[in-house]
Amino acid sequence: MTLIFADTSYWIAVVSPRDELHHRTARISASLTDARIVTSEWVLTELLNHFAERERHIRLGISTFVDELLKNAATLVVPIAESAFQQAFQLYKERLDKHWSLSDCASFVLMSQLGIVAALTHDRHFEQAGFHALLRG
Repeated sequence: MTLIFADTSYWIAVVSPRDELHHRTARISASLTDARIVTSEWVLTELLNHFAERERHIRLGISTFVDELLKNAATLVVPIAESAFQQAFQLYKERLDKHWSLSDCASFVLMSQLGIVAALTHDRHFEQAGFHALLRG
C-alpha cells in the first residue's frame, strides 16, 4: 500500500465545494484505490485555523469533519511530538532561503521519515522540498 501525505490545501478543497481545487481533489481522491492517506495534527491545526473566523455553523462543520477524520482508521493522523517540533524547527532554520512555514517543515520531516514521495497539496513548497505535489497539475 502506498502512503500519500494530505496537506491543508487538500482538506480545504475536500470540505469546500466552492474551492477551485474541489473537483480536481475529488477526481484524484477517487483514483487512490491502493493508497493510505497520512496527515498530521500540524495540518489539522492549519485546517481549523483556516476556518476559525467563519460563521458558527461552518466552524461546527469543520470540527465535526476533523472529529470523524481522527476516528477514521483509513487515515493515519500523526500526532505532534516534541521531537517533531525540534526537527521541523531545525529544517526551518536551515532553509531560510525558502518561505516554508514551520508546519510545512514538519510535513517534510514526517514525509521523509515515512518514505512518502507524494502529497495531496497545491503548495509549491512541497515541490521545492523534492516531493510531488499531486494537486498542482
